[in-house]
Amino acid sequence: MVLRLEQAPRIEALRSYPMGTADRLSQLLALGAPARPDPRREGFFEIESDSEVFYVHISPLNGRVLLIGIWQKPAQPCLSQPARHVA
Repeated sequence: MVLRLEQAPRIEALRSYPMGTADRLSQLLALGAPARPDPRREGFFEIESDSEVFYVHISPLNGRVLLIGIWQKPAQPCLSQPARHVA
């Protein structure tokens, strides 16, 4: 699914994150970003950028976005080069 918020979201973080983290998340939400809802928690999502995953809660009452966690996406294997077999 693609998650896109109509208005600029108010983002709050549970921890101190490097400068620019909230701005990157805000841009993703404004442009529309791939997202997966958490099947165990209503209103919680994993939102993906090219290199990061943001775990957030979006309040159904006021639209506030709570940044709970962030991690780097695992590197994708390069499919353009054939695999080598070493004997």
